[in-house]
Amino acid sequence: MANVTFYEKPGCKNNTKQKNLLIAAGHTLEAKSLLTESWTAEKLRPFFGDLSVSLWFNKSAPRIKSGEVLPDNLSEEKALELMIADPLLIRRPLIQVEAVYRVGFDPEIIDAWIGLNPENPVTEDLETCPRSHEQKPCATVQ
Repeated sequence: MANVTFYEKPGCKNNTKQKNLLIAAGHTLEAKSLLTESWTAEKLRPFFGDLSVSLWFNKSAPRIKSGEVLPDNLSEEKALELMIADPLLIRRPLIQVEAVYRVGFDPEIIDAWIGLNPENPVTEDLETCPRSHEQKPCATVQ
């Protein structure tokens, strides 16, 4: 089983479900706040691998939903600059196991990489925020 560093938004329902799936599969987790981590471009960039810049972003972030930030129009440098200034923009979770870095929680990819419990299949979307942010937006720092 793997030792997983798991960057999350504390209090996020989906991140809690994701962590529980990893723990149920026998992995050891070190959970860290994505919002309070001291990010630099050099520290953040490896999580995105060869994904297109638009896939680096949390589509549920208020600044994306409002149209203020348009991920499809950004260079890598500008995307990293925006994410460092506003970590709510970062797609989550960020997961590190040894020297391998990943963004997001696609159960098939996670299972092929480090394994998930086959007796507990994932049947729901664990990346899209289930909350309506119109009434109570997410806090920028927790």
